[in-house]
Amino acid sequence: MADGNDQTKKRLLVVEDDKAFRGRLALSMERRGFEVFAAEGIEEGARLAAAEKPEYAVIDMRLEDGNGLDLVPELRQINADMRIVILTGYGNIASAVAAVKAGAVDYLAKPADPDLIANTLLSTEGTLPPPPENPMSADRVKWEHIQRVYEMCDRNVSETARRLNMHRRTLQRILAKRSPQ
Repeated sequence: MADGNDQTKKRLLVVEDDKAFRGRLALSMERRGFEVFAAEGIEEGARLAAAEKPEYAVIDMRLEDGNGLDLVPELRQINADMRIVILTGYGNIASAVAAVKAGAVDYLAKPADPDLIANTLLSTEGTLPPPPENPMSADRVKWEHIQRVYEMCDRNVSETARRLNMHRRTLQRILAKRSPQ
């Protein structure tokens, strides 16, 4: 099944709807020894995966044609051992848990460094990643908690505010802001 080329190149599927980012990521991963197959959406990604049978995948969570998590089970059917990383610009703990439950090996917030992506894809099962250089701030931890409760309440602001014991308008202002660093 493996030919000489498979031993030197690691086959990687990149599914990202942002054309510029997809191109930069593909080039960066090629420089790190991957043979990259890039797709714009879920349907194209599924077709490429079926044809090319990659060992690795990097999938954006929010795509024009749906949620990248919906592609994970399909990729698992093609290759049960595929190492899948989910990328998103809308990172929160609830989404990370959903990504891992769907079968991804990790979940990275954009902009993710190509070295971090490659290291995550190539890390062996059961090894812990190194501790973060810059751990989350207290404000970020608070924001993550609010996002998790918001997701658990099916994005219902009133119910989330009730459960967090805060005013609905205060919660709306927090949700409207970008995540703290």
